[in-house]
Amino acid sequence: MPEKKELLNTTSKTTKQDPSVKDCEAIYAGIGASRGICIGECYSFVREMCQHEIRELDDNNISEEIERFLSALQRSENELKKIEQVTIKKLGKGYSNLFEAQIMMLHDPVLIEAISGRIQSERKPAHLVIEEEFDHYLEKFINSDNQMFQERADDLHDIKNRIIRNLQIRKLHSWIPEGVIVASDNLSSADIILLSRSNVKGFITDSGGKTSHIALICRSLNIPIVVGLGNISQKVSTGMQMIIDGSTGTVITNPDEKTLASYLKKNEEAIKNEADSSLTAALPATTKCGIRITFYANIDFKEELQTLVATGAEGVGLFRSENLFTEGTKVPRESEQYAYYLEMAEAITPMPLDIRLFDIGGDKLIYSPVKEPNPNLGWRGIRILIDLPEILDAQLRAAIRANIHGNIDILIPMIISVDEIRLVRAIIDKHYEELAAEADSQLEKPGVGAMIEVPAAVELIDEITRCVDFISIGTNDLTQYTLAVDRNNVIVQDLFEKFHPAIIRQLHRVITSANKNRCKAMICGDMGSDPLALPFLLGCGLRKFSVVVSDIAKLKSLVSRYSIAETEVLAQKCITLGTSTEVKACLEAFQAAH
Repeated sequence: MPEKKELLNTTSKTTKQDPSVKDCEAIYAGIGASRGICIGECYSFVREMCQHEIRELDDNNISEEIERFLSALQRSENELKKIEQVTIKKLGKGYSNLFEAQIMMLHDPVLIEAISGRIQSERKPAHLVIEEEFDHYLEKFINSDNQMFQERADDLHDIKNRIIRNLQIRKLHSWIPEGVIVASDNLSSADIILLSRSNVKGFITDSGGKTSHIALICRSLNIPIVVGLGNISQKVSTGMQMIIDGSTGTVITNPDEKTLASYLKKNEEAIKNEADSSLTAALPATTKCGIRITFYANIDFKEELQTLVATGAEGVGLFRSENLFTEGTKVPRESEQYAYYLEMAEAITPMPLDIRLFDIGGDKLIYSPVKEPNPNLGWRGIRILIDLPEILDAQLRAAIRANIHGNIDILIPMIISVDEIRLVRAIIDKHYEELAAEADSQLEKPGVGAMIEVPAAVELIDEITRCVDFISIGTNDLTQYTLAVDRNNVIVQDLFEKFHPAIIRQLHRVITSANKNRCKAMICGDMGSDPLALPFLLGCGLRKFSVVVSDIAKLKSLVSRYSIAETEVLAQKCITLGTSTEVKACLEAFQAAH
């Protein structure tokens, strides 16, 4: 009999299927958010809907309803504190901050007063008011064109549902068997932590993305997860056999014997390769001819710094600072940013910390007076920061104040002109002079880098690399803007091709120009993590990579196979090719020969 676990609000559900396709193998493509292969039985994880009476309150039960709301807040806090303790046990103190932030929201006097006041003035039941108040904020996150903000909506959703569920006095219990693969429409951070106690093999969800909290937690727990699978939770059922590949984002239900054997072998090879790579993770990456290659980490939260050294990262090449907005819709105060950056910088000193300025836009959060018809071509990145100097000033001052060890640099997003760089540099100079005069300890001025992610920046690369300390190539946006293909649009997704000859030639041009002007060049987009692209990038002259932490060991082990001379020949050949197919075939042939 499987061990029973007490959960907060789950139940198993067997989805009805067409008998004719019940046992047929089916393959689904999603987003691999935590690497690894797992094979096992599915467990369908469905939240049980709470039933609430919809009625207008009378004078006699308004106070009672407000008391029910306050009691629900207390029960929600008790639950979150228990989950926080489980998190500390499993992952240490770092990730418990996720639940501390939720607990703080439960004590927010503005929220409590707004909900209590509306219960009294509008005579509405508590669950309706809670739903409406939270949905006001959720709408801004869900309708954002930025996937990261869409993912953070899950955290707010979890708090809302937790409070509403706790309006019911009775506890909801459920159980899950040991060692299953959990399928759900969506999962919260708390769900992942609690379910992991049952030695869950993996997770699959309808929604979500690579930068969601649940993806980060799964990576820390070394549990594979595939997200963004559409409505897969309605297509699977408890007990169904399945395979999930967290590296490729593939889910296979009812695998046949041949597929099963193939993935068992693939899993064995992956385990062996990971063991081999981990041996080289702590060592410097050096090519066959002795050239040193540096690998930094792309991170979203300070909690990820815990795994930096163990995975072989030599610093943070990209910290996406817009995460500081996601616990609410207000701009983070300078003091909050200063404390956050200082903690990060001190945790990894003397290794570098490259902080990208807030890459926010008019459709994300609360700034734009109108909903933009095409936010990707609208008010975002450095444009919004220049137009709202109070946000830019606070962030730059916080970064300068935190740079007491001299390991913080600043990255400017969405650069399309040298004037934007000069303006930011002038503001940094102004704040540095003021803060250095006030500071008790020595402050160092941060270096300034430019994100190269639009064709305009490629055209101006010679001028740009003469007025910044370093550049970082964002291949995801560069591909999107160069090919006029929205990377989140499934209709044209097959046209989003990072090995398109236009992208290949742009990368060669950008890296060559940076090296000529003695400007440090780095890549921070997904292409930097692709083993197929690695020798080409080395041949272009790239020596610094900023990638997902989990990819560093593998990339380090590959570097030693190549000499710079042979990769330069490869790069020169690739930039003469006219199709993506030809480029990939050339790279695959080179890889096979090594």
